[in-house]
Amino acid sequence: MNNDQKQQFLISVMLAVPDAPAAVGWYIEALGAKEMWNLGSVAGLEIEGAAFFVGEPANNGWDSPLNLGMPSVRVEVFCDDPDAFINRAVQAGADGSFDPIRDHQAPWGSHRQGSFRDPFGHLWLVGDRSPLYSFPNI
Repeated sequence: MNNDQKQQFLISVMLAVPDAPAAVGWYIEALGAKEMWNLGSVAGLEIEGAAFFVGEPANNGWDSPLNLGMPSVRVEVFCDDPDAFINRAVQAGADGSFDPIRDHQAPWGSHRQGSFRDPFGHLWLVGDRSPLYSFPNI
């Protein structure tokens, strides 16, 4: 790579789950995920092109929120319709009572966001796309 070429980076997460096949099924039903590949205890999923992974910890330095007793990561989702995304997850069994969706006042204006906890203990914050832009005067 020469100095004129920019390297592209993508960041993703692997969610620790006690039962990867059950998690894959839930994320497909509840969030509209699509399976990219599946090795049984580890699987690659994507939602509208955003890849994420689920895996069963095997005493290798990480654990599921259910075993830890608290979330180990906060998953942030930015989409055009956060209400619909959250409602779909809640309809499929997620707990949406933690932080109901509402408009938040931010330095750039209104930001609509809420959250849910999935059946595997992961905390998902879902909001509109407003924080994804540069605001140099803030």
